[in-house]
Amino acid sequence: MKVLFIHMIGTFGGASRSLTEAVRAFPSTVEPHFVTPRGTVMPFFSKLGKVIAVRGLSQFDNTQYGYYRGARWIVLLREILNIPATVAAIRNAHRQWPDIDLIHINEFTGIFPMWIARRLYQVPVVVHVRSVARSDRSWRTRWVNSFLRRNASAIIAIDETVRQSLPADLDVEVIHNAFTPKPVADPDSAFQAAISKMRADSLKVGFVGNLLKVKGILDLVDAARIIKESGIDVEYIVIGDDARSSRTLRARILSVLGINQNIRAEVEQRLHSYDLTKDFHMVGFMSDIAQAYRSIDVLCFPSHYNAPGRPVFEAAFSAIPSIVAVTNPTKDTLVDGKTGLAVPPHDPKRLAAAISTLANDRDRSRKMGLAALELAKSNFSVDQNALKLYAVFRRCLGLSE
Repeated sequence: MKVLFIHMIGTFGGASRSLTEAVRAFPSTVEPHFVTPRGTVMPFFSKLGKVIAVRGLSQFDNTQYGYYRGARWIVLLREILNIPATVAAIRNAHRQWPDIDLIHINEFTGIFPMWIARRLYQVPVVVHVRSVARSDRSWRTRWVNSFLRRNASAIIAIDETVRQSLPADLDVEVIHNAFTPKPVADPDSAFQAAISKMRADSLKVGFVGNLLKVKGILDLVDAARIIKESGIDVEYIVIGDDARSSRTLRARILSVLGINQNIRAEVEQRLHSYDLTKDFHMVGFMSDIAQAYRSIDVLCFPSHYNAPGRPVFEAAFSAIPSIVAVTNPTKDTLVDGKTGLAVPPHDPKRLAAAISTLANDRDRSRKMGLAALELAKSNFSVDQNALKLYAVFRRCLGLSE
């Protein structure tokens, strides 16, 4: 079974990590091919199969967070400019790999490359929905849902939160992402040096993700200021960095327009202003993410997406509870008060209160971590979930399951 995976983001992150985990666990009968924007995903995909990398792939963002409005309409110009490169990349893939059996789109924002690929290959298309979709009655939402109905052979949602953002009458199967905990073979020297400076009795709060505004890192910094003023001993390990430099002229212009997402420079400025530089340990990107989880007490996921992200269940495999910015958590990812704590997005005060609660009750934090581990084992097994996705592929090809 030759599968063309079309991945929309060049920076290695949750979506690419999830895809990598699944492909690794597929039976050997799956022969993966990738089309992706250039970036840090390339070394990971190239270990799994053949890769065509391109300057950028055109997207249409109708997610709950990223839909076009105000200054964000400027982003659509970038997607229009990426159309020629997108067409060229899919045509190149068709020339090099003409016998693809199935196409997998790794996020539903990739409807344009999906449309091109489906018409060139004339094969089934599986669409992964990883972000919470916009669920209003706008013409854009109706058009995207209609497009999926007409063109997708199968639609996969990564959890119940994402599923609930899609129309109830749309045929969607929930298949959770997965994580493979691995023993630490070679400790990261830079990471070990960072944690060696930490205070013995402090609560260690982890943040995992690219330093993007949407990830809520500034909310965490503001919460840390409140916690410091209250006298509670908390330190923060930040695993991640800018997806693109936040110090360039381009980044400054985008900041003025209010659409720049890469904000490490702003984070560092705010830490200095709040006198928090000694409390925040900026580790950068780590390939062995499990090593980081084993060194923290609590994971903080203050994302503006209003949904639990991949780090929540990754941390759970190390019996680490999470504080998640989500208004209506679903029990397949976070049981509020049992596997972690839910707080509203964009609310540093509530975030600070949740961190303080676990800092003051370490026994409760540990019990939540154990409950999170059981939930992770139940819902996020890589072998179990990869086989579910493989079964969808076979069903779309008319093969017996």
